[in-house]
Amino acid sequence: MRSAQRTTDGDTPRGTVPERLLSAATRLFAERGFEGTSVQEVVAAAGVTKGAMYHYFGSKDDLLYEVYARVLRMQTEHLVEISSREEPVAERVHAAATDVIVTTVANLDDSTIFFRSMHQLAPEKQRSVRAERRKYHELFRAMIEQGQQEGVFRADVPADLVVDYYFGSVHHLSTWYRHDGPLTGKDVGGHFADLLLAGLRPQG
Repeated sequence: MRSAQRTTDGDTPRGTVPERLLSAATRLFAERGFEGTSVQEVVAAAGVTKGAMYHYFGSKDDLLYEVYARVLRMQTEHLVEISSREEPVAERVHAAATDVIVTTVANLDDSTIFFRSMHQLAPEKQRSVRAERRKYHELFRAMIEQGQQEGVFRADVPADLVVDYYFGSVHHLSTWYRHDGPLTGKDVGGHFADLLLAGLRPQG
C-alpha cells in the first residue's frame, strides 16, 4: 500500500481513504501511543470523516491491526514467490532471509508500533496475527527442512530453532536500526542472510 502524501500546501493528505487513515494512524500512534490517540485525531489528520473511516475500519483496533497486517501480507506474498523458484534451496533461503529484513526496515515504523501495542488488541485479533505469522514461519521452516534433507544444511539443529533464532533477530531491528545510519536495509539483509547460511553449513 502506498503511503499517503500531502499536497503542496501541506494541508490535505493525498491517497485513497484507507491509505490516508493508515498513514495518519501510523504517525499518531508513533508520536502519542495507541492509547493516547483518539479516533477523532486520526480522522482529522487524514482529512476524512468518522463515517468514511468506519466504512473501511470498524474501530481503532482495526487500524492498528491493519498497520502490521499489510506488511505481513506483503512479506508472505514475497516468500511464496521466492520459495517456489526453480533455484537451489540455499539460494532461496538467502533470498527470503534478505527480503524479510529489507521489507521490515522499509516499514520499520509500522512494525515497531504494532509490536509495542499488540497486547492492546482484542484477543481474536491477536490470535489472527499470530496465525498469519505462523504460516509465514512454517513456509520459511519448510525450506530449512528441505536443505537439511538434501544435506545442504546441518541437520543437528532443529529447523524450528533456526526459524526462532533468525526471526528473533528480525524483530529486534527496531531497537537499533536507523534509516540515517551507515547501512541500508539491503546491506543489513545481505549480512544477516550470509550469517544464517554460514551457521547452516554442515560441520566437519
